[in-house]
Amino acid sequence: MRAAARGHPRRRPGETVDACSGCGYNSGGRLWGGRCAHARVKKEKLNEGAKTLNLKDKRVLVTGGAGFIGSHIVDGLLEQEARVRVIDNFDTGLHQNLAHVIDRIELVEGDIRDYEVCKQACADMGVVIHQAALGSVPRSMADPASSLAVNVSGTANVFAAAREAGIKRVVYASSSSVFGETVTLPKREGEEGERLSPYALSKWMNEELAEVFARCYEMSFVGLRYFNIYGPRQRPDGPYAAVVPKFFAACAAQEAPVIFGDGEQSRDFTFVKDAVRANLLAATATLTGAVAMNIGAGNVTTVKVLAEIICKLTGDKVKPSYVAARDGDIRHSQADCSRAEEVIGFRAQVALAEGLAQTQAALDALR
Repeated sequence: MRAAARGHPRRRPGETVDACSGCGYNSGGRLWGGRCAHARVKKEKLNEGAKTLNLKDKRVLVTGGAGFIGSHIVDGLLEQEARVRVIDNFDTGLHQNLAHVIDRIELVEGDIRDYEVCKQACADMGVVIHQAALGSVPRSMADPASSLAVNVSGTANVFAAAREAGIKRVVYASSSSVFGETVTLPKREGEEGERLSPYALSKWMNEELAEVFARCYEMSFVGLRYFNIYGPRQRPDGPYAAVVPKFFAACAAQEAPVIFGDGEQSRDFTFVKDAVRANLLAATATLTGAVAMNIGAGNVTTVKVLAEIICKLTGDKVKPSYVAARDGDIRHSQADCSRAEEVIGFRAQVALAEGLAQTQAALDALR
């Protein structure tokens, strides 16, 4: 069993406690993997303070800022009048995602596996929002070494460079995949099962890294466990594309959307603008230590129903085709976002129908 964090009583994962002797926080909350589930969150109501963003003139580094989620975070930061630097190697990110703001940001083209590049990117920054990663469970099953090199070693470089630059707040992308084999719904922090893919393992290791850095170097870390983020700029191409853009692309071409398995697997589809707001709230919330939290809509939709909705939106009457299920995929997923609401004031605002309509409108504008 992993050693408990200093000052926290030893408990099995998921066992409840009345109070934390290490931080004095009394929530009746769960211990997560033997460590304090709420980090060392201050006792006042953080969700009240976090609702007022204070990012004007704040110097923020966004790793992976040319990617799908990262580029939307850049937009959100600029709307808040932050001063933004982006680092991206454009392996999966696109120059076109930043074309509309390129004269308002500083761009570092480089790879987070290069520590010197990370040091350059972190210099003079106040906050890091770390999104750079090799996503996709199937990709990690096919090439685990690359996923681990980018997602673990690269993240360690970002954390270490942030520490060397004197940065005290790091927000980073985790994943709902860390819940692994657990079948309980909704998914709650502290109820994780065994990880089912190298990608899931890499994100779990990111959370472990954040815990160690917070304890050793007096930094604060917020890990956001994304639940199936979708929206404009999400790439439909390649074998590892996410299901929403792939379904839109198939319907636009009047081709059958491809469903892996029986289509009854369910997901908590979360619009990208909600993910952006979670990052901005996490960047400004008053907390210390390390905490990871779910970021989702809190709803469930089967992949089969998702295909039906997208086909209806696009007017495509082609029925989906079904192929064998993929290794490493979880069966069902739904977020309990109680911790995110309590700690940073996050609650999803965009319903699936609205988010898919906005996604379709953005795709139509590109055609």
